Amino acid sequence: MKKGILYIILSGICFLFVNFFVKLFGQNSGTVSFISQKIQHIPAHELVLARSIVSFAISATIIKIKGYPFFGVNKKWLLIRGIAGTVALTIFFMTIQHLPFAIAAVIQYLAPIFTMIFAMLLLGDRIFRIQWLFVSLAFIGVAMISFENILIKSLGMSIDYLWLGLGILSASISGVAYTAIAKLKDTDNPINIVLYFPMVSIPFMVLWCFFDFVQPTGIEWLFLLLIGVFTQFAQIFLTTALHHGYASVIMPFQYLGIIYALLVGLFVFDERLNVFVYSGVFLILFGVVMNTIYRHLKQP
Repeated sequence: MKKGILYIILSGICFLFVNFFVKLFGQNSGTVSFISQKIQHIPAHELVLARSIVSFAISATIIKIKGYPFFGVNKKWLLIRGIAGTVALTIFFMTIQHLPFAIAAVIQYLAPIFTMIFAMLLLGDRIFRIQWLFVSLAFIGVAMISFENILIKSLGMSIDYLWLGLGILSASISGVAYTAIAKLKDTDNPINIVLYFPMVSIPFMVLWCFFDFVQPTGIEWLFLLLIGVFTQFAQIFLTTALHHGYASVIMPFQYLGIIYALLVGLFVFDERLNVFVYSGVFLILFGVVMNTIYRHLKQP
C-alpha cells in the first residue's frame, strides 16, 4: 500500500512538471528566477505535438517489444479515447497559458466528476445520492472562483471567464476520455490505450503547426522533450500505483497536485489569489476527493 501511495505522489509531481513547462511557454510567463533567458511563447497545439511525438515513440517501442497488437482490439472506443484526449489536452494547455496556474490545474481536477456522470449515461454505472452533494460542492467552488471579480474588486488576480469556461469544457471532455478507458479495461492493454492519443493528435497538430509554428531555440528544445518524458512517467506511475493497493486509499493522494499547483503559482509565478478564490479551490478539492473516496468504497 505504501508503494502505491508513493507512486501516485510521484505521478502527481510529474504532471506538475508538465503543467509548469506549459505555463512557462505561455505568453505571460516571462522568465522564472532560475532561468536566465526569456522563454518564447509557444502555442498549446505545438506543445501537444511535442508531447505526442515522445509518447508515441515510447509507447510504440513498448508495444513492439511486448508483441501486442499495434492497433488494439476495441478500435471504436480506442478512437473515442484518442479524440477526446486530444481535444481535452489541447484546451487544457491553452487554459494553463491564460489562467492563473493553480486555477487551471484545479478546474482540470473536475474531470473525475464528469467521468462519473458519463459512466452513468454511457456505461450504466450507479450514482449514489450523497455523490450529488459532493458534485454540488465542487461546482459551488467553481462559482466562487467565477464571481470573485464581481464580489471582490480590490484583491487577487483577474479570472478570465472565457478561459474558465473552456477549462470546465476540457475537464468534461477528459471525462469522456476516462470513460472510454474504463470501457477498454477488459479488452485492451493500457499501453495501446496510451498509444491512441498520439496516433490521433500528431496528424492534427502537424497540420495546425503549418499555420502557426514557433521555432524553438536553445533550452526550449529540452523543455519540450521534458513535457513528453514527464507525461509518460506520470502515466506509468499512475498505472503502477493502482496495482499496489486499493484505489479508494491511493487515489485521494492524487489531489495533492492541487496543493503543489497553489504553491508553484504563488512562489514561482507570483500569482496572488484572494481568500475567496482559495475557498472555492478548497470546495472543489473537498467535493472531488470525497466523491472519489465514496465511489471506490461502494464499488464491489
